[in-house]
Amino acid sequence: MKRRTILAVNATALVVAAAFSAMSPAVAQNTSVQFYGHLDLSIDDITKGIKDSAAVGKLGWQPDISSNLSYFGFRGDHDIGGGYKMVFQVETQVDVAATPGPSPVNQASQGNVDNKVLAALGSRNSFLGIAGNFGALKLGKTDAPYKLSTARMDPFSATVGDYNSIMGNSGGDNRAEFDTRLSHAIWYESNKMGAFSYSILFAPGQNRASDNSNNASGEPDCTGGGGGITTGGVVNPCNDGSFGDAFSVSGVYQAGPLYGILAYESHSKVNRTGDEGAPPPAGSVGVADERAVKVGVQYLVSPKTTINVIVERLTRNAPVSDFNERQRNGSWLALTQKVTAQDDVNLGWAHAGKTPGNPGGAGGFIPVGVVDDVANMYTVGYKHHFDRQSNWYAVYARQANHAGAHFDLGASGHGITTDCKDALGGCFGGQTIQAVSLGWMYSF
Repeated sequence: MKRRTILAVNATALVVAAAFSAMSPAVAQNTSVQFYGHLDLSIDDITKGIKDSAAVGKLGWQPDISSNLSYFGFRGDHDIGGGYKMVFQVETQVDVAATPGPSPVNQASQGNVDNKVLAALGSRNSFLGIAGNFGALKLGKTDAPYKLSTARMDPFSATVGDYNSIMGNSGGDNRAEFDTRLSHAIWYESNKMGAFSYSILFAPGQNRASDNSNNASGEPDCTGGGGGITTGGVVNPCNDGSFGDAFSVSGVYQAGPLYGILAYESHSKVNRTGDEGAPPPAGSVGVADERAVKVGVQYLVSPKTTINVIVERLTRNAPVSDFNERQRNGSWLALTQKVTAQDDVNLGWAHAGKTPGNPGGAGGFIPVGVVDDVANMYTVGYKHHFDRQSNWYAVYARQANHAGAHFDLGASGHGITTDCKDALGGCFGGQTIQAVSLGWMYSF
C-alpha cells in the first residue's frame, strides 16, 4: 500500500549509527532499517445538528483544518542466525496542523479526553520481536488483530466518515473500544498457510484495583480511555470504560478475489460505574465483561468494483439490561467503484442496532431505559490518485441518530472529532451530525 525507502546497512551504517546513537557502525551489521511516513490533512466543515433550546454554544457549521492519522516511523530486522531475525518498529503520530499534547480536559468533549501525548515518540504501533519460519512473536503495543482484520474494508479510514463512528463502537463516543490499539501486549502472527493466516494477542490488565479503577501499571491513561482526569489536583477514578485483561484473535482467508475474516475480542471487568447515579442506581451498570465478534467479506467483483460487508455483535454482561447501551448488532456495507485508472467513487453505510437500554446522558438530555437508540451513518467520497503515494479526496458523512442515540463523527483517526456535547458538556441524543471534508495525502 505504501512505498517505503529501504536503507541498506552497508551503504548507510554511519547514518543509522548516528541517528540512533549506536556505538559504532559495526553494531548495525546484518541489520536493515526502513524509514516511512504518512501525511494526511484536510479542510472540513462540520455541524453538530443540535436544535434543542437548552443547548449552549455554537452548534452549527464550523470550519476546521485537520491533521488525520499522520505518522512517522522506522522498522527493520536483525539476523540472529538459524533462520531467525529480531524484528522491531517504533512509530509515532505527527500532529501536522495542531499543537502536540494531551487532548483537552473540557466538558464539551469529555468522552474523548486522553491523558496520553499522541505525538510523542512511540505512541503508535511499536514493538520488538522474533520472526522465523514459525511466524512472529512480538512484545509492545499494536492495533489489535480484531481491528487489523477489517482495516482494509473501510475506504473512509481516518476521514469524517470513518466506519469506527459505529463499528466497534459500543456507546457512540469517539472511542471505538473494539477497534483499538492495545498497550503492554504480547502477540503472535502466523505465516500464511495456503490461503489462511491468523493472529492472537493478550494484554494483561496489570491493574492494582480489583475493579480496574486505577491506571494500569506503567500507563499514563485509563485502559480504554475516559476517566482518570486530574481535576483540581485530584485524579478521578477510571470508571468510564476502563478494563483489565484483553484478548483478541482473528483468522484471515485470502484467495483470488475473496478476502474473508472471523474475529473475536474480549475485555474483562469493564468499569462503567461513571454512568450510575444520574439516574441509574448504584450497581445497575457496574463492572462487567464485554465482548465483540464479527464476520467480514471483501470481494473484488471486477477489476473496477469492490464490495465490503461486515456484520458485528457486541455484548456486555450487564447487571440490569434496561441500562445496558453496550450490547447491540452492527453492520457495514461499502462499495468502491473505479471510474478511471486514477479515480474512484466510494459509498458506505454503517448501522447500529437497538440496545437493551440506556443509562441516559449528561444533563438528562438522553432518555433513560428502553429507548430507540438506532443510528445510521451514510458516507460518499471521491478520490483521485496522482500515483501510488499521493492523492486528494472529498468526503461527505451524515450520522443520523434516532431519539436515544448519540453516535459521533471522526472516530479512530480524524484529527477533529464531532460529538453530541454542547459547550457545557450536555450530551443531546437524536441529533443528525453532518460533515464535508476535502483533503490530500502523501506517503513515503
